[in-house]
Amino acid sequence: MKKLFVIFAGALVSASVFAASYKNNTYHKLAGEYTRKAEIALDAGQYDDAVEYSKKAEENAALSKAYIEMMMARKEAEDNITIAKQKIAWAEEADAQTNFPMAYTTAKENLTNAENSFSNEDYPSANEYAKAVIDALDGVNEVTPLPEFYIVRPWAESNDCFWNISARPYVYNNPLLWENLYQANKSEMRNPENPNVIHPGMKMQIPSITGERRSGTYDPKKTYEPYSK
Repeated sequence: MKKLFVIFAGALVSASVFAASYKNNTYHKLAGEYTRKAEIALDAGQYDDAVEYSKKAEENAALSKAYIEMMMARKEAEDNITIAKQKIAWAEEADAQTNFPMAYTTAKENLTNAENSFSNEDYPSANEYAKAVIDALDGVNEVTPLPEFYIVRPWAESNDCFWNISARPYVYNNPLLWENLYQANKSEMRNPENPNVIHPGMKMQIPSITGERRSGTYDPKKTYEPYSK
């Protein structure tokens, strides 16, 4: 008979240590009440009642442990979903939709799955989906778009011409592509038929030629990733 109490006490202590913040649940309280009833019945010589109370105490201890595990899984999933949402919000500010479309789409799909699983109380799956959101966006970083415009500077200062400008990493990284600049800006030139003469102060457009994203005017204070096909 005493062995029953030892087994139950071990289970009850284990559940309490497992997650103290959730230990005062209904099952835990019932387990404690049945334990006391079993002890009273045992002292009174009511052995059948003592055995029955002990079984109920053990059953409720198991239910308490399952409840604690469920609540801990719920809390972990809830926390990771919050982190996942914050990560997606940051990725959107970094324009991940444009710069990292596959990673962004995967993250959004996993967030939807995480929220659906959470609503269905499938907390382990919700947690895994939330972690998948974080993993999908792990390689996302803020990317400064290549410039769409360039202000021509004096030759003595920068040797600006279509050939040299085209060769710069933030433009086309290749001087042979200079005609793209010439054709895009021909109508703005003082002498449209002479590509060798461009004037300081001219706002030159840098057209996208392979679908690369371009925005704003070249700023020497910014760091641009080199253009690549």
